[in-house]
Amino acid sequence: MSLRQHQPPSDSCADPKCQIFFFVLLVGSEFLYLPSAWPRMTTLQKLTGTVALVLPYVFLYLSSFGDPGYITPANHAFHLALYPYDYSIFRPGHECRTCGFLKPPRSKHCSICKRCVARADHHCIFINKCVGYGNHRWFLLLLLSTAILCSYGGLLGYSLLSSKIKAQYPLWKLWKPSTMTWNYYLAVFGWALQDDVGMGSVTLLALLISPMVWGLLAYTLWLIYCGTTTNESLKWSDWQAEMDDGCAFVRSMPPNRQKDSRFEALWSRWPKETEQILVATQDGQLPTPHTNLPGEGEWERVWKLKDVENIYDLGFWDNLKDIMLPNHSFNTGRHEPSAERRRRAKRAPRTSPL
Repeated sequence: MSLRQHQPPSDSCADPKCQIFFFVLLVGSEFLYLPSAWPRMTTLQKLTGTVALVLPYVFLYLSSFGDPGYITPANHAFHLALYPYDYSIFRPGHECRTCGFLKPPRSKHCSICKRCVARADHHCIFINKCVGYGNHRWFLLLLLSTAILCSYGGLLGYSLLSSKIKAQYPLWKLWKPSTMTWNYYLAVFGWALQDDVGMGSVTLLALLISPMVWGLLAYTLWLIYCGTTTNESLKWSDWQAEMDDGCAFVRSMPPNRQKDSRFEALWSRWPKETEQILVATQDGQLPTPHTNLPGEGEWERVWKLKDVENIYDLGFWDNLKDIMLPNHSFNTGRHEPSAERRRRAKRAPRTSPL
């Protein structure tokens, strides 16, 4: 496989202001919240609260300072063999003009990190790094732990404030009692906030932020369910636009086609290989025979994305396994060709790419 011996630039970080803001927001909120809440928490709440407090810092560190899957000349062959090209949104033979090597399937060059990233999802400003093959699991756990922390802090704070209010106003409830006017209801709640501004303000902030964090987590899980990434979903959206214009065509790929070892790995750990090729024409006419495109049979116009197979979707649990267990081999029933195994061993990184 063609590979120029070009060393990618060093890991340069973008402006870390958002990353610092996220860290300061966590620390500052706990500084305002805990002095008042901690003495009133039960032993169980203190134990569970400690776990909820610590985990976001652990996953923030792993997401921010771990390798997101940067592709280098040393691990290039390894990343080429992670996934096959689908001949729809990823095709062999494309070279990264900045890094100087063939782009592995599902990879993307990040203009902020100035590196190619394996299975690139997106560049996250809150971790000041890309989310990719190496740290996607930590990013997912960061979202989950942050969502739990916000919900836990908001609900616990509200419970403590409610207990304090009920000690002075027994008729007060979460939902406004019919015997209480809105002015009186809000005045009582405002009294509790003013009496404990730190915990009260953080409680309101946590309750407001929780739906947004859970929403982002749900969207990330939806992408995993669909077997795609943020970057790939944008590419599929571009293809839908081509289909809407009537310019997208598909035809079959030979099941046992011969791969060109100059541009793609002869073997990959992925259990699926592409069975079709998707192309677009500018005029909406069928591709002409002299274009020398791979595949066999007649071209068919395609109008919907559901008519195009996504080979990176193995079902939710296997998709999740691919995120949480990098290097997991799905191809237990297929043997790696000896020539490909020797090539990968020769180019394998000395240390784990994760």
